Amino acid sequence: MKAALRVCQRAAALLLVAAATAAVSAATATTSIAAAQTSAAVALPKVALPVTREVTLPNGTRLILAEKHDVPLISFQGYLRGGSVTDPPGKEGVASLTAEMLRKGAGRRSAREIAAATDGVGASLVTGAGTEASFISGDFMARDTALMLDLLRSILREPAFPDSELVKLRQQTIEALRAQKDDPLSMLSQYAAVFFYEDHPYGRPVSGDEETVGRLTRADVLAAYRANYGGDRLILSMVGDFDARSMEAKLKSAFGEWSRAASPLPSLPPPIRRAGRRILLVDKPDATQTYFWLGNLGVAQTDPDRVPIDVVNTAFGGRFTSMLNTALRIQSGLSYSARSRMSRLTLPGTVAIVSYSKLESTQKAIDLALVTLGTLHASGLDEQTLRSATRYIAGQYPIGFETGGQLAGQLLQLAFYGLPRTEVTEYPARIANVRSPRELLPLIQRVYPSEKDLTIVVIGNAKTVRPVLQRYGTVVETSIQEPLLSAVRRVRSAAR
Repeated sequence: MKAALRVCQRAAALLLVAAATAAVSAATATTSIAAAQTSAAVALPKVALPVTREVTLPNGTRLILAEKHDVPLISFQGYLRGGSVTDPPGKEGVASLTAEMLRKGAGRRSAREIAAATDGVGASLVTGAGTEASFISGDFMARDTALMLDLLRSILREPAFPDSELVKLRQQTIEALRAQKDDPLSMLSQYAAVFFYEDHPYGRPVSGDEETVGRLTRADVLAAYRANYGGDRLILSMVGDFDARSMEAKLKSAFGEWSRAASPLPSLPPPIRRAGRRILLVDKPDATQTYFWLGNLGVAQTDPDRVPIDVVNTAFGGRFTSMLNTALRIQSGLSYSARSRMSRLTLPGTVAIVSYSKLESTQKAIDLALVTLGTLHASGLDEQTLRSATRYIAGQYPIGFETGGQLAGQLLQLAFYGLPRTEVTEYPARIANVRSPRELLPLIQRVYPSEKDLTIVVIGNAKTVRPVLQRYGTVVETSIQEPLLSAVRRVRSAAR
């Protein structure tokens, strides 16, 4: 989602190895280095979650409260289950617009007064939506607890949705959607989702497009709010300088009487893995590079093999020295970046190779990406790559648990996906236990698509790129100037 539903688990790490002094013999030095390497391999980072007070109110609201008194700050993050999967057909973007409008007037405060109240105490307050949830987050000084709770309650329970603010926000959203087309890399995943998922709710772009947003009215926003906002949808995680029992009482007062959302959550069908090759070309005549997405259906957030999948994806395309980036950037210079991206949701999302190259090297870059995927399928990971990937992940994992906001986010993710605390606390040990390259090969073949079963989405100069893409299969084509949804649906229908 724009700002939430993801867990930060990857960055750069260093393995520290002790060296022998010049006075020690070469044999002793070798032994010392080997011992240091062994020690580094088994030294696991310690990650602890704070003690929490967790309460489910009679209306279904779930509270997760953790005291953290080292700084006088309170951080909170909340999800309301729903998101863009609840957008009615033809009204894509309404969940996002509704969430953004929460701060545009609520209770006794106007949009300007909400902003002034927040900025005046140096706080932050953000609302938005993603694929499976709308969200609210913020950071306030502990001394401003009363203001924080008043804003939180009024924004969620008493939004005004003034038409004057809606008109402005709708136009700003349309302008932002049009401006985004100048950044093909940011558009690539949106085109891929609409083309790959077809009519599945995961294929609804969170922000909609300029056509669907332009049709949205205040009545649409009110209907979306009434259908999808209520006590039964809210999970609120709060970490900071407060007494948990006292905060529980205050939050009960604020949200305990909030009625349930008017509509049940939609029951989503499982997405479909696509057989064969399907190719979408999005023409951007002024493009000087070709941006490509090669993917298929991957796994869900709660997949039982999620830990070894993290290791494989890190080694394949999740760090600078990954297989993909080594092949396409470091060794060949065909691209500045090549990644393997996984969208892991409640149901399986996509797994894809994402990269870009100069127009004239488009074929070489795509061919090399396919060769690298084939190598992963045929040979998996060697022992050195596997060890390096596990150390890489473990080395930086604790960085995601330093601030109150990070802890609130981690606790919220666990609650949203129904995962236990051990998902976090035992993660380093589980990563370290991924030791057998041979055992990973069946998992790789299950999770990563073969070269023959790929959805290919490309943004670039069609005149130059079209002949290249025709080598890989039948190409359907649209223009980046057209509204995203209607354009992709039109070419998809024409190809049937």
